[in-house]
Amino acid sequence: MPNYVLAYHGGKKPESKEAGAAQMERWKAWIGGLGDAVVNPGTPLGMSKTVSADGVSDGGGPNALTGFSMVAADTLEAALEMAKACPFLEVGTIEVAQVMEMK
Repeated sequence: MPNYVLAYHGGKKPESKEAGAAQMERWKAWIGGLGDAVVNPGTPLGMSKTVSADGVSDGGGPNALTGFSMVAADTLEAALEMAKACPFLEVGTIEVAQVMEMK
């Protein structure tokens, strides 16, 4: 079964500690509901820089990568269904891509 990366883009800091805790509880419930499909439950990312042929720029661009999870799914469509239920969509977007095996 292939693995898929769910790449979290954007997001914003919760308005209060309570709002942040509530958002985290919704995320934990979602990830818990995925069961054995979870390969990596999630890794938040800090501030990034973008490297190009022209040099290095701050901020990760207009749609910064802020974290990722990895899930196993039979198809891209199944992985997309998992992503569509993620509460991160309340604050950002999710890019879904199959992990390609290098041989």
